[in-house]
Amino acid sequence: MAAAFPAAETLEQRMEHEREIARLAEKYTPDMVRFLRDMIAIPSESGQEKQVVELVRAEMERAGLDEVKVDGFGNVLGRVGSGKTVIAMDAHLDTVGVGDRSTWQRDPYAGACQDGVVYGRGASDQEGGMAALVYGARIIKDLGIEGDWQLWITGTVLEEDCDGLCWQYLINEKVLRPDVVVITEPTNLGVYRGQRGRMELEVRAPGRSAHGAHPELGENAVYHMAPIIAAIERLNDDLAAGADPFLGKGSVTISHVRSTSPSLCAVADSCTIHLDRRLTRGETEAGAVAQIENLASVARAAAQVTVLDYARPSFTGLVYPTRKYYPAWVMEESHPAVLAAKRAAAAALGAPPRLGKWGFSTNGVATCGMFGIPTIGFGPGDEIHAHTPDDQCPVAHLTRAARFYAAFPRLYLAEARQ
Repeated sequence: MAAAFPAAETLEQRMEHEREIARLAEKYTPDMVRFLRDMIAIPSESGQEKQVVELVRAEMERAGLDEVKVDGFGNVLGRVGSGKTVIAMDAHLDTVGVGDRSTWQRDPYAGACQDGVVYGRGASDQEGGMAALVYGARIIKDLGIEGDWQLWITGTVLEEDCDGLCWQYLINEKVLRPDVVVITEPTNLGVYRGQRGRMELEVRAPGRSAHGAHPELGENAVYHMAPIIAAIERLNDDLAAGADPFLGKGSVTISHVRSTSPSLCAVADSCTIHLDRRLTRGETEAGAVAQIENLASVARAAAQVTVLDYARPSFTGLVYPTRKYYPAWVMEESHPAVLAAKRAAAAALGAPPRLGKWGFSTNGVATCGMFGIPTIGFGPGDEIHAHTPDDQCPVAHLTRAARFYAAFPRLYLAEARQ
């Protein structure tokens, strides 16, 4: 191990510190690529992460972290340092499925590395973040970087199924309560400081069945639902009036329609639609529900509006129920976490980073949205490739992300103490 870097340093010492971090990030890049390919090779859809969690635990132990453990929900955690300020960096280990394999140009589980890019399911969303995290922590260990902080890197589960549930467990069950969180979802190496929230709702319109030969004797629930569908389409346009300057507008769309009837020769006696509602800053669960309930077509149909629940077991068998409401969150540009992230990113990139936000949802809905813990994002890969047959992560992104993760703890403490 190299001599420990001091908590306070001159400009020359800081530049030498950055050079050493960069040197080791380059040295460990082949290991990050190998580790990422190993993770991609393991199918790990939500609820099926056990094998990839064991792989990550072994890699953390190989990296020499001070403590490695798996909690009762199945999250794997590794610690470096033992100071007072608790810093967490999160990468979820579950992925979505591959869908129609004929749409893939490469084997989704081969982890092909071509022309400086690693391809495969989970490369961008979000196992590339974990590969860089483990080696960012290893760089900290190798260089003896010290301070009054402890860094926890977390490989979390069930995010694709229920974003933030893993962190509800970590915090509510007192496994880990950090002072600041870095989400390593893909940001294309930008610094992200927020995202819209979301919620899932159902609207159910009742009807009355009758023989299909005599539809006038029944009440067709599909017909009751038709004007509701049109009203929800109009509501999505109307939400532009509440657009946030940073997060943009809220949105609502219908993602599923189903009906019931005694047979295919009968009038539908119920019709249900599933809504994906995206929430901008200032929008609440109650307000979003009221918007649907107050639609005239909903009242005419005597339709019921319900916020859905989630109660699926993790791979450990533990069920940790929650409502499918995930609040929006935003960090101000002047916050120490954002300032430290900008400094760490500038050192890793050699230029000022782009500031932005995610278009999709992340575990930040829990850390910042529910619990108010300062949260920022920096991750390898580009979110445009998430959930697509082109899922990929540039090798150079792994190198730069590891540099960021190794530098952030000391920079955050410096900013927080000013």
